[in-house]
Amino acid sequence: MNQVKAKKHLGQHFLTDESIAKNIADTLTLSGYETVLEIGPGMGVLTKYLLEKEIDTYVIEIDNESVDYLNSHYSKLHNKIISKDFLKYNINEIFEGKPFAIIGNFPYNISTQIVFKCLEMRHQVPEFSGMFQKEVAERICEKKGSKTYGILSVLAQAFYDVEYLFTVNEDVFNPPPKVKSGVMRMIRKENFTLPCDEKLFFNVVKTGFNQRRKTLRNSLKSFQLSDNLKEDTIFDLRPEQLSVEQFIELTQKIEANAI
Repeated sequence: MNQVKAKKHLGQHFLTDESIAKNIADTLTLSGYETVLEIGPGMGVLTKYLLEKEIDTYVIEIDNESVDYLNSHYSKLHNKIISKDFLKYNINEIFEGKPFAIIGNFPYNISTQIVFKCLEMRHQVPEFSGMFQKEVAERICEKKGSKTYGILSVLAQAFYDVEYLFTVNEDVFNPPPKVKSGVMRMIRKENFTLPCDEKLFFNVVKTGFNQRRKTLRNSLKSFQLSDNLKEDTIFDLRPEQLSVEQFIELTQKIEANAI
């Protein structure tokens, strides 16, 4: 088997530039874990550089044709190719609760879902790195005050230090996507436990941004805030005006209001 044909329904755009693949592999700090999981390896352009590192590399791939290609070209991946859908598979059937990093040239149509699953597994994922549609990578790394600052920005930055690393042009893919790509990295904070109810925090952030044009006093009505609490000036703001720290403070206030 010489090549895998890119499948539109899987959002496949195969990276063809070896230097970019190596640069993405080199975004890993290799600190705090012994295993890395690559999501959507395709024909292994990134995989080959991961296999050169002193780390245990696994790949998860939904496309059977790609799985056959990897099996025939990368002997080091013997018994380390997981032929599953990452979003639906319980990865701990393989990793059994051990920490692992995530990396990949992520299919654009599911990239945000991959980040959300990473956040759900944050106790196990100390590092996350990879390529997204440029606008998505920028959104994850955006700071307050921007129109693109949103749910993903706040939730990712609450638990990870995020960094936009570099932009990748369309012409280094086969087939070329219609948009530029961006590579970003998330390194879990040393203390990634929030000083508030974390489930409530997620709910406050999502509810606030779901009506982002409204002030928090209006968008958070479903939390049944007391009249006294609603007088707090933080409720005069719209969600994009709040930093991660302010969202934590807001959650603490709502938590105390419910007691």
